[in-house]
Amino acid sequence: MFNGLGMHMGNLSRLSPARTRSISAENPRGEKGRAAMGMEGTGAHFARNIGEGWKVSPSVVVPAGTTYTVADIEGPGAIQSFWIGGSLGRHILLRFYWDGQERPSVEAPITDFFAFFWPDQNQDSSTGRFPTLQSLPVLVAPNRGYNCFWEMPFRQRCRITVENRSDQDAIVYYQVNYALTEVPEDAAYFHAQYRQARPVEGGVYTLLDGVQGRGHYVGTALGVGINGHGGWWGEGEIKFYLDGDGAYPTICGTGTEDYFCGSYNFEDPRTHSRYVEFSTPYGGFYPVTQDGLYQSQKRFGAYRFHIADPIRFAENLRVTIQALGWRDGGRYLPLQDDIASVAFWYQTLPTAPFPALPDREFLEII
Repeated sequence: MFNGLGMHMGNLSRLSPARTRSISAENPRGEKGRAAMGMEGTGAHFARNIGEGWKVSPSVVVPAGTTYTVADIEGPGAIQSFWIGGSLGRHILLRFYWDGQERPSVEAPITDFFAFFWPDQNQDSSTGRFPTLQSLPVLVAPNRGYNCFWEMPFRQRCRITVENRSDQDAIVYYQVNYALTEVPEDAAYFHAQYRQARPVEGGVYTLLDGVQGRGHYVGTALGVGINGHGGWWGEGEIKFYLDGDGAYPTICGTGTEDYFCGSYNFEDPRTHSRYVEFSTPYGGFYPVTQDGLYQSQKRFGAYRFHIADPIRFAENLRVTIQALGWRDGGRYLPLQDDIASVAFWYQTLPTAPFPALPDREFLEII
């Protein structure tokens, strides 16, 4: 019998015994028939003349320095979509925990998880440049509507938290939509890990390392801040070291813009004076400013999702990308740019420990 997972246009008409539930500030435990019952909340003042059921509790306040549990769900089941908005700068950290594990399988600043690396303000990202990202698993819609469509199965328990590392309270809106249903034996667990280097040392940036288990790599989100003067920053190759590879990888790309589905510097071939922004189901690129090519202190974001072509591994995985550009005389030059990233993959449990996240000061965009 169809379990209601793996939804697409080809199976949308099929009936399933799966039960749909949704968690939000209006129904924080996702209980059947108990949504919109709040009498207190962030909307209570505005609904004072119309009362219960009229947007009394659309969001929560996450006090400074605290962690709020967005969802705590007993399985088996799967997260099918997740929307979040509000005061969401890099000071808000997103974490997912599967089946009672003490360490998270998803951990990242919330903006970076959605492939947005450059909010103008860290405390309240309302003034940032918000590109519209239109990929299959992640949608960033006007204005600061963060949407996730990665399917995330779990067998025993799913716990989602947000940590507010700032010294100001944060308003957070959220909606977690999920199915309670049987999970097949071959379903793996969703993972996402944030890393950053400011600057990259030695010209090689590690996107992911230390992964143990069987699984498949499904995506990369990358933010780059240029420190050098002049030249092109995107010559670096991505490399996938699979199942015990040593000095040389099994998979090697041909250049940074090539990996992110572009070519020849993401450059406008007509004017040769600007980068071309694009957003597609599987890959995209955006410059934070459009004031010419090949200049220092420019910032970029890019994503590549391996939906149709996951990188499969049986035992372990390491992923790197080179920070590489040009110098005079037509020579390659390892760069010392600032890079931040989120790697996305599915794997069996247990989750290996992640590197410690940078502290608040080092996460801050300067």
